[in-house]
Amino acid sequence: MSKKLEGKSALVTGGSRGIGAAIAKRLASDGAHVAITYSKGADAAASVVDDIKRAGGKAIAIQADAADSDAVKAAVEKTVSVFGRLDVLVNNAGTAFPKSFEESTLAEMNRVIDINIRGVLVATQAALKHMKRGGRIIMIGSAVGERVAAPGLVPYAATKGAVKMFSQALAREIGSRGITVNNVQPGPIDTELNPAAGDWAVPQKAATALDRYGHVDEIAAMVAFVAGPDSSYVTGANLTVDGGMNA
Repeated sequence: MSKKLEGKSALVTGGSRGIGAAIAKRLASDGAHVAITYSKGADAAASVVDDIKRAGGKAIAIQADAADSDAVKAAVEKTVSVFGRLDVLVNNAGTAFPKSFEESTLAEMNRVIDINIRGVLVATQAALKHMKRGGRIIMIGSAVGERVAAPGLVPYAATKGAVKMFSQALAREIGSRGITVNNVQPGPIDTELNPAAGDWAVPQKAATALDRYGHVDEIAAMVAFVAGPDSSYVTGANLTVDGGMNA
């Protein structure tokens, strides 16, 4: 039986752990050749690649800090040179500094902006040079890009709101090329960045309708849908996977 992403190539930024690793493995299991970027933690990245290869897939890891525009562009070119094409870009790399806005330093705010916004713009622009009809640009935004249910994430929420509008605007601009652009908005997901056992978890969990944190595979499932052929008429959409936090 042919897989939904057979013959396709995907790049997942920030794919060495958490949501990104789950997305990379899921796209590979659906048949795509997958490249992941990582900033540090070469071992974690290598382990994702090994998992994919052990399952019979093809994968590579590329060292590229999402805040480094040249490295991001080079990662796109490397993906195309290794796999011969680029069909799916998942802008997953992101960061946050949970603390009150007044205590946030300029360095922290710059880092959030550089990774969560500028890195997304640069990767997407580089990818579009190679994308053909049927291509998929997928953002990993955030439920707080639409509605902020808990304190402590002001600059982060601002960047994710920008990602939401970037997705909608770009969907309009490149729709005629047959390339879709969608924004998957996770709610609280149990990862190293936002552990279900962490200090900031109590208000987030309480804000959900399902009264639990989500799992990385639940985000990967939505990304796989948007990356695949069944979502061909979905573009400019904000697909919130948040256990009802924004309901």
